Amino acid sequence: MATERNIRTNFAFYPPEGNGGAWHATLDSLERALREAFPDPTIGHRRSGVHEMTVLDLEIELSPDVWLDGTAAITEPDYAYITLTDVTAAEAGAFAFWLRDSFAPAPHLVRFTSSLAMANGEEAPSPLPAEGGREDNGDLLRRHLDTFDC
Repeated sequence: MATERNIRTNFAFYPPEGNGGAWHATLDSLERALREAFPDPTIGHRRSGVHEMTVLDLEIELSPDVWLDGTAAITEPDYAYITLTDVTAAEAGAFAFWLRDSFAPAPHLVRFTSSLAMANGEEAPSPLPAEGGREDNGDLLRRHLDTFDC
């Protein structure tokens, strides 16, 4: 009987290429949305030495006893990203569902990539489909990882 591997990696989410301000968001609006959507998140702001900008560090409880850590940067009008650290495809897929359907102003405005893809030379994020549920997103992200896991 085959068992499914549960690869943990980092995932990053972006607005569409060439439209970094498509989410019409700020770190403050992201913080508010996270606080409304997830119980008792831990959120902090800090200056990133790497990106020379203020970023938002987050820790949210995705589901009972499933916590996600990440970082976000949003500088209007042209730059945004949200990264999740050490997550499974299912966990990232559930977060992507919230991001696409509850935070982004339209469902076609989210792209994704993984550190596994980038380590294998794939720099371009892929579009997240505008439809589908948490499980569909998880399956898509799992197939994405399978492409790059040698």
